[in-house]
Amino acid sequence: MKRFWLLFSQSVTVLLAAYFVVGTLKPQWLDLRAGRNGNVAVLEVPASAATAVPVGSFRLAAQKSSQAVVSINTSKNARQSPHGADPWFKFFFGEQQNQPQVGLGSGVIVSPDGYILTNNHVVENADEIDVILNDSRHARAKVIGTDPDADLAVLKIDLDRLPVIVLGNSDNLQVGDQVLAIGNPFGVGQTVTSGIVSALGRNQLGINTFENFIQTDAAINPGNSGGALVDTNGNLLGINTAIYSRSGGSMGIGFAIPVSTAKLVLEGIVKDGVVTRGWIGVEPNELTPELAQTFGIEAQQGVIITGVLQNGPAAQAGMKPGDVVVAVAGKATRNVAELLTQVAALKPATASTFEVQRPGGKTSLQVVPGVRPKPRAAQQ
Repeated sequence: MKRFWLLFSQSVTVLLAAYFVVGTLKPQWLDLRAGRNGNVAVLEVPASAATAVPVGSFRLAAQKSSQAVVSINTSKNARQSPHGADPWFKFFFGEQQNQPQVGLGSGVIVSPDGYILTNNHVVENADEIDVILNDSRHARAKVIGTDPDADLAVLKIDLDRLPVIVLGNSDNLQVGDQVLAIGNPFGVGQTVTSGIVSALGRNQLGINTFENFIQTDAAINPGNSGGALVDTNGNLLGINTAIYSRSGGSMGIGFAIPVSTAKLVLEGIVKDGVVTRGWIGVEPNELTPELAQTFGIEAQQGVIITGVLQNGPAAQAGMKPGDVVVAVAGKATRNVAELLTQVAALKPATASTFEVQRPGGKTSLQVVPGVRPKPRAAQQ
């Protein structure tokens, strides 16, 4: 019995010694470090197909539209100082080193022919315009035409297989609709931000002559100008133009030109080389209780006409001082800025219906707009 216990104890000792040696020199043989190098028990979601789109994702809209949004780099050559050769100027002020100026913006490809919409202020006075596509291709752009009154410009590049954005319907937008802003802020690269339509018909901001902005809280920063505002289907709703900011960055108040306006500018510049706007020859004013009482009008909303140009389009249609325009071509008119924009969008020589309020009630006038003179902002 003693021999058996002695043999057992010696065997256990040898096994423990062997275990210690192996555990020290070759721990992987015993899988002692599984806690560090092996698998760890975790909870994971079930594997899903790579093409599955998460609920609420804007992935498809971003993929559809972002390919047609480009970055625009501009440069202006150094301007020679008129006093550069004056020795006295050099003596007092030294040599003036004029450096080329560079700019950054965005644009949207709207036609397979290479037409690009962007802001006029992005390319204004530029000597060279370089367009960078989302697939990293570069092209030198040519300015086809500009419309400073709407702050829009049309460029053209010569490349094949161009991605083209689908134009949406900005007239159907409502406050609260979800939108995406796509552009190249601060030159960091193409960026997609999301938000909602905060307001419609913003005007009197002092940005353009014709203002009818879509306001959004989707982040828009320097470099986004000329980029796309799209809906959740990836269709173009507007051209991002400006922000309200005290810091220079996004504060949740951005403005975009509706695609309906951009389309009119695009067609006018491409077809005629210039944007032709309607004009009816009236002097409009905001409708106030005092003016309404003076002219005996009971209308609560609209634009009162205080002057009519003799033999102008409005006068020939029967419009007279004291009339209150409440709608143009089926669209409600609430202020002078809206009337200015609505009339400018009318096609010259084509009759349009004006709903007016008079002391005796409402009536409709068929006005044939003329071509808006350049530039007489005081008259409409």
